[in-house]
Amino acid sequence: MKKLSKWSVLYLCIVFIILYAPIFYLIFYSFNSGGTMHDFDTFTFDWYKELFQDTRLLIIVLNTIIIALLSAAVSTIIGVLGAISISMMRKKGLRNSILSLNNVLIVSPDVIIGASFLIFFTIIGIKLGFFSVLLSHIAFSIPIVVIMVLPKLEEMSPTLVDAALDLGASWKDVLTKVIIPYISPGIFAGFFMALTYSLDDFAVTFFVTGNGFTTLSVEIYSLARRGISLNINALSTLLFLFTLLLVIGYYFITQRVNKTPQAGVRK
Repeated sequence: MKKLSKWSVLYLCIVFIILYAPIFYLIFYSFNSGGTMHDFDTFTFDWYKELFQDTRLLIIVLNTIIIALLSAAVSTIIGVLGAISISMMRKKGLRNSILSLNNVLIVSPDVIIGASFLIFFTIIGIKLGFFSVLLSHIAFSIPIVVIMVLPKLEEMSPTLVDAALDLGASWKDVLTKVIIPYISPGIFAGFFMALTYSLDDFAVTFFVTGNGFTTLSVEIYSLARRGISLNINALSTLLFLFTLLLVIGYYFITQRVNKTPQAGVRK
């Protein structure tokens, strides 16, 4: 067992090195004054200064954050209500069918989803831009929220709802004071997953962006096509750090939420 444990640790170390080595290589050369991805010259922050002086890029960053926050918030609300509705279904056939339709959107290639949205928006006459990107991000984030929230609903005993109803609570009170507090870790997980998916998405966004509006993922792609520039390294480094902060924040929030009910039970 000890040998197996050592080999497991070694395997994990190799996997993490393969995954993170390119990222740290990119971060390292974002401080290279030489302007290339080889032959490190001297340490400099010039690429970051140039990045923050680019007004157009700052507007794109703001657009990306607004899209991510709005889509995550809306998809979380719809996804939570959808997950609650699915959990209350008594017909297993109907429930499994809806779950299958929900899961299809998760496993479907992003290119197909993006092309479908493009055709749909073109047919109904929605102009490609902020609104089309927001709608598409909400659409592909809802199934993710449902998947994250549904397991918490499955863990919850139905007797909690029955007891609340027997004590005279309305369905609104049951939803706000019983169900939502219990599944709050799943809600936080769904929100942060939707947020990170929106920030990182490229394929779907590439299809539904119009002239005059773009997001960071699409902008980085267009910059990379023009040639190697350490502006891309600086921008990617900031994105990586922002995502890391989101993960750390999500961890501490879920830890705090998970400890709160336990404290209440002990009392």
